[in-house]
Amino acid sequence: MLAKQKWRSESMDNLYEERKKGLYEYIVSKDYRPIKIKQLGALIAVPSEDKPEFRQIIDELLAEGKIILDDRGRIRAGAGNVKTGKVSVTQRGFGFVMFNDEDEDVFVRESDLNGAMHGDTVCVSIKQTSNGKRREGVIVSILERAFSTVVGTLDKRKEYGFVIPDNVRLCKDVFIPAGKIGGAEDGQKVVAKINDYGDEAKGRNPEGEIIEILGYPGETGVDVLSVAKAYGIPEEFPEEVLREAKSMPAEVTSKETAGRKDLRNLLTITIDGEDAKDLDDAVTISRENDGYILGVHIADVTNYVKEGSPLDKEAVARGTSTYLVDRVIPMLPKELSNGICSLNQGTDRLTLSCIMHMDKNGKISSHEIAETVINVDHRMSYTDVYKIVELHDEEVSEKYADIVQMLMDMRELAEKRIDIRKKQGSIDFDFPESKIILDENGRAIDIKPYERNIATRIIEEFMIAANETVAEDYFWQEQPFLYRSHEIPDAGKMHELSIFVSNFGLKVKIQNEVVHPMEIQKLLTEIQGMNEENLISRLTLRSMKRARYTVDAEGHFGLASKYYSHFTSPIRRYPDLQIHRIIKENIHGGLSEKRREHYFEILPYIADESSRLERRADDAEREVHKLKKAEYMINHVGKTYDGIISGVTSWGIYVELPNTVEGMVRVDDMIDDDYRYEEEKFRMVGRFNRKIYALGQKVKVTVLRVDMTTRTVDFEIYNEEDNND
Repeated sequence: MLAKQKWRSESMDNLYEERKKGLYEYIVSKDYRPIKIKQLGALIAVPSEDKPEFRQIIDELLAEGKIILDDRGRIRAGAGNVKTGKVSVTQRGFGFVMFNDEDEDVFVRESDLNGAMHGDTVCVSIKQTSNGKRREGVIVSILERAFSTVVGTLDKRKEYGFVIPDNVRLCKDVFIPAGKIGGAEDGQKVVAKINDYGDEAKGRNPEGEIIEILGYPGETGVDVLSVAKAYGIPEEFPEEVLREAKSMPAEVTSKETAGRKDLRNLLTITIDGEDAKDLDDAVTISRENDGYILGVHIADVTNYVKEGSPLDKEAVARGTSTYLVDRVIPMLPKELSNGICSLNQGTDRLTLSCIMHMDKNGKISSHEIAETVINVDHRMSYTDVYKIVELHDEEVSEKYADIVQMLMDMRELAEKRIDIRKKQGSIDFDFPESKIILDENGRAIDIKPYERNIATRIIEEFMIAANETVAEDYFWQEQPFLYRSHEIPDAGKMHELSIFVSNFGLKVKIQNEVVHPMEIQKLLTEIQGMNEENLISRLTLRSMKRARYTVDAEGHFGLASKYYSHFTSPIRRYPDLQIHRIIKENIHGGLSEKRREHYFEILPYIADESSRLERRADDAEREVHKLKKAEYMINHVGKTYDGIISGVTSWGIYVELPNTVEGMVRVDDMIDDDYRYEEEKFRMVGRFNRKIYALGQKVKVTVLRVDMTTRTVDFEIYNEEDNND
């Protein structure tokens, strides 16, 4: 046994595997008695230089389910079906463990979490269940903590205090001992570093120290800042990054333009939102015989952000720019994103261009990818473009008389590209988004629907065309590359969607456990104009997998595209910047074998990390929207609205208002009857009055309460009789 032989130290080719095998054999032997990791290391005499390897072996055995840690932290032989995943804890205390390699999660009771917190990477022992029942599990070990810091409100006592987390899923207050409060006052928003995660068995809370004071709730910007801090999104750039950014030139030099394709004589425009400052794409168009020449020109960020530089390392760490209603947390400092890399009107700018020749139907016949220099003639807004091409506004058309025909050509081509994609089966989710209006103090005063129009579609279509063209080009060149992939939806979720839409007389055709994107497109077309349109669209979207970055061209289901990449936004997305670097190296004589090996080595990490950071940014953005919507509704408690039932659960019904605010009518507040949940029919039914509340049904609700801690809105069903009394 290993314990008798001690830690093997002799030189051998397969030493690591031998150590791992020997350690496992000892743990499962009759001679072994459960002890803690540190004690085991001492027992088998692991030398200090080998301790990292010893810990790695332990982690691997845990992840493989061959061993587990009991509630006292002692190593035991694994039993049953043990898998590694991430735990998602609800504010009610129970959780679900989700896995990368399968869609079905595992339910974990609060008593079986065994000290795991929301987001932790854990080993879960899956219990055997009867057919048809949801899988349940017990967390047997925690491999990696998701949170090393917690953002919350300080509940200060005399010498000590507790930080109550903003994230209700964390469920446990963090104890702050005397001397660790750092000058924070009672009621302030703070960031606490966790030094000890506590002991579930002994009822001991996590313990930490306050490392940052954010301010009092209600102070301008503190709420949004708290969300950014909670998600670990850094607002400030390190000093060395700022120094490098400030050293960048303010203007493009003649030396930099030498050797580039000069497109400054082409009529060139940008089209963005009115308040956009980081303009990373410009477009040109001209007629060629019966067809078109479309130029998509993207800021050449890699000319300034060199591989391995402080700017590059920071961009990798951020992954993406994050948009949080009242602020943008950029991937790159403003000196680049709003300055030399922004395609500002009337200035020479370095670009990487995808120039596509298209026939009269909008089909691409040939293309060129080249380093270019441009000079934007007009900085256009979506609003003004819409006024010109759709409303034919005389005043705006006169102001931009030199580009009116160009814009009409763009509209014509965009519509042809939309038609091509529809025929391929591309899915177009066109439900209204919301724009939250803030006052000068950062408080929400209005929520307006933000709907796409032909102006936004022009840019969307041209960017999709460039992204597809670049991806296909580099796929056939067999170069190392980053692709944007969107997998085929899980068959189980598609079956659930099919059952759901059947309640509305609709169907989704599934063949051999696979659904074609054309079927989803057909469904979305059929529901246009229905009361349930937004609801079904959102549920359909939720039934699909998230797009992610990959090193293989796995296809994009939503766009019905075999090859797709993100090429068009290197100012705000790192994958775009990375593939620009590859393209430019390839343009300049091709990638050497050494450089190919380099990219093959680093791209899997960049793909995974960029996908993770994108999810982080999306989650933070959703959280801020939820926060601001709740803030807005505080001033509307008691008001009545028309809404539509967007969800039905055993604990209540969700209702969405026309302004996109979603709230819940809790079953406890439905006091006119004893309501029962009919899961298979997605409805709530009164036991005595037989009143039905079903998905997609129109209802009138009154705002009952708003909880800013949980960022939730509660409604009650409007009772006309009560209000007539």
